[in-house]
Amino acid sequence: MIRNSFVFLDRIKQKREQELWARGIRDWDAFLNSQRVQGIAPSRKLYYDRRLQHAKKALHEMDAAYFANVMPSTEVWRLYEYFKEETVFLDIETTGVTGWDSITVIGLFDGISTKTMIRGINLDLEALKRELRRYKMMITFNGATFDLPFLKKRYPDLLPDILHWDLRSSCEKIGLKGGLKQIEQEMGIKRNKIIEKMYGGDAVTLWRMFRATGDDYYLRLLVEYNEEDVINLKYLANYAFQKLKEVNGF
Repeated sequence: MIRNSFVFLDRIKQKREQELWARGIRDWDAFLNSQRVQGIAPSRKLYYDRRLQHAKKALHEMDAAYFANVMPSTEVWRLYEYFKEETVFLDIETTGVTGWDSITVIGLFDGISTKTMIRGINLDLEALKRELRRYKMMITFNGATFDLPFLKKRYPDLLPDILHWDLRSSCEKIGLKGGLKQIEQEMGIKRNKIIEKMYGGDAVTLWRMFRATGDDYYLRLLVEYNEEDVINLKYLANYAFQKLKEVNGF
């Protein structure tokens, strides 16, 4: 889908992009091979040609940082098929949502296995930095509003310059509204019977119970809750990507 995209070019929004598609200019090569494009001045066409050549080179080199800096945040999903194998699904748990609350659990999923970092046990900043540098794309649900700002405030130099796809805005575009658990239920995604009744506030309670009692039972539940979050993000990303392509006529 990225090769069909023009929204990262100056002055081209989605409506203009759709007009290009309607005229048969449905990918970069079609644009580059056209001597003239209706509505685009010759000098602007040459400028866009150079930008598209840069984009082709960046894609060939799998340069995620290039696209992270030029692609509108709502359209990052278009790069998923290219960086799928170097994607990390991320979700955090905290003691609350205020500025003085703390991160308790950071869950990561590379599409095959999960990695969980827990406050006071194995949550190490340098180890987390090394782990995140392995990837070229990060996928969250509501991460642009919650997870990433929380991480940036606690660890200012933690996040690498990679693509970030927040599934929440994409889900709204395809008619999936509400929180992650609500969307999972609508899609028929099942969780462990104990876990499926839990919501964000319960994760806070589980951490408090673990800290108050020292009983690993509460911690195991919290970790399982977080793991199911990150694992289910992959199912949701795959579904959303296909639906978004269909919505755009591809």
